Amino acid sequence: MWKEGWNYCASSWPTDECPWQPLSAVQRVNNTAPSVMPLKTSEDVVRMRQAVRTHAVELGFGLVDQTKLVTAASELARNTILYGGGGEMTLEVLTQGERRGICLTFSDRGPGIADIGLALKDGYTSGGGLGLGLGGAKRLSNEFHIDSQPGEGTRVTIKRWR
Repeated sequence: MWKEGWNYCASSWPTDECPWQPLSAVQRVNNTAPSVMPLKTSEDVVRMRQAVRTHAVELGFGLVDQTKLVTAASELARNTILYGGGGEMTLEVLTQGERRGICLTFSDRGPGIADIGLALKDGYTSGGGLGLGLGGAKRLSNEFHIDSQPGEGTRVTIKRWR
């Protein structure tokens, strides 16, 4: 089921509980309604990708910028699930003068990252991946910030501007 105007709330979300609901143009411009989406399953990643792309299209992002943002978001969402044991993503639409942007924050309460510098290096992985996720997400974003403490979880914020 899905909310009017949105096609990414799968049947696992009752209509009245869909985490992605349409915002009026005024709400988007005034940054009054950030959206929070749980990240626990691969289906959540699919819904998150669709939501991020839809917001990027509505803000007038070109195809290249849409792809960069969705790719970075996918990597960070997968990390949130695989290494953080699940968490959530918060999406905020930003306004800075004439500029519009999207801010995505991924947070979990997993084991955290002991050495962030090492984790950002291409090829480093604490699991079975290629070790390109964090560094790739950083390169695909206009702004990137990571906070992590061992035993307390990780919080990664990215911004992409139009």
